[in-house]
Amino acid sequence: MFCPSCGQQTFIASSEKSFQCSECAFTFFKNTASAVLAIIRCQDEILVAGRAREPGKGMWDFPGGFVDYDESLEQALFRELEEELAFKAENARYFGSCPNTYRYKDVVYKTCDAFFAIELKQKPNMQANDDVADVKWVKTSEIQTDKFAFDSARKALALYLAD
Repeated sequence: MFCPSCGQQTFIASSEKSFQCSECAFTFFKNTASAVLAIIRCQDEILVAGRAREPGKGMWDFPGGFVDYDESLEQALFRELEEELAFKAENARYFGSCPNTYRYKDVVYKTCDAFFAIELKQKPNMQANDDVADVKWVKTSEIQTDKFAFDSARKALALYLAD
């Protein structure tokens, strides 16, 4: 590979998460990406989002996404909810995180997914946008975890329901 610093073809993996140039000693670290997701509940139902894109197109997920530069977890969550659902959340409670593997276009990204809970008294109008194909409310007793695209969403749901 070519070094992004000096341009020489001397850029090699030096560990599982870093690359180094043997010519100029430039080091690149492949760091974990931060992501957020929201479990939105109204009484005995939880909102699930159908994925509009790969990975996991057509499978379930919770609304959320990647954290942008210079953004807090909370800012990312509220931005993603507005982008994906046209929903302005007023508050959210952090309740946990877990590592996840996100394969996109044959590249494996490692993420740390932060989970938030939003409890609503009534269901707001929400519309599917951006990465969301559709949304639906599912009774907690009828949620099928095998329909979720990512292991982190299944773990978040288990953690949330145990809380």
